Amino acid sequence: MSKLTLYGAKGSGAVAVEAALRLIGQDYDLIESYTFDPDDRESGDKVLAANPMRQVPALVLAGGEVVTESAAILTWLAEQHPQARLCPLPGAPGRAQFLRWMSFVSSAIYSLYWVKDDPSRLVPDPAGHRALEERVMDRIAECWGMMERQAAPGRYILGEELSVLDLYVAVVSRFRPRRERFYAVAPRMGEVVRRVDADPRLAALWVERMGG
Repeated sequence: MSKLTLYGAKGSGAVAVEAALRLIGQDYDLIESYTFDPDDRESGDKVLAANPMRQVPALVLAGGEVVTESAAILTWLAEQHPQARLCPLPGAPGRAQFLRWMSFVSSAIYSLYWVKDDPSRLVPDPAGHRALEERVMDRIAECWGMMERQAAPGRYILGEELSVLDLYVAVVSRFRPRRERFYAVAPRMGEVVRRVDADPRLAALWVERMGG
C-alpha cells in the first residue's frame, strides 16, 4: 500500500484517524501540528501546507490529493479498505445510519469546539466567555443524549461490528465536558467507548495519543 501523510496532534480528533489507519494496517507518516496551542504557532502552522483552515486532521494521499474533515477521512479510509469491515458499504444494511451519525458527530458536536476552545471568536467581551462555554458544553451533552436515544447502540453503535463511527465517538467523547458527563447522558454509548478503549489493537494508541 502507498504511504499516506497525516497531519495530526496528540489529544485531537486526528487520533481517530490514526486508530483507523492502525486497524487497516495502512502505513503513514505523521506530522505533528498542534494547532490548538497558542504558544506553539510554528508547530500549528505546519498543517497550512495541506489545509488553509489550519485544522487537523488533514490526510495527504500518495498522489498529493488532500482530504480534510475527520468524518470524511474516516469514511473514505473505511470504504477504501473493505476487508477491514470498518463501515457498512454502499447498499449494505446500516449504511444510512452510519452516514447519519458520522455527520451528526461532525456537525452537531465536533464543530462546537471551534467556539468552546476560543469564545472570543464569537463573543469579543471576555465577560461573556464563561457563560458561552457552559452553554456550549450543555449543548454537547444534550446532543450526545439525543444520539444515545436514537441510535440504540448495542455492542457497538451500529450493532455487532466495530466501525470508524465508534473510533470517532471514542475520541470526541474525551473532549470537554469529558467522559464523566458523556457516561451520564449516554450510558449505552459509554459501554461502547469503554469497549473500544480496551481493544488490544488500540489500547497503546489511546495511552500514547490521548493520555489513556
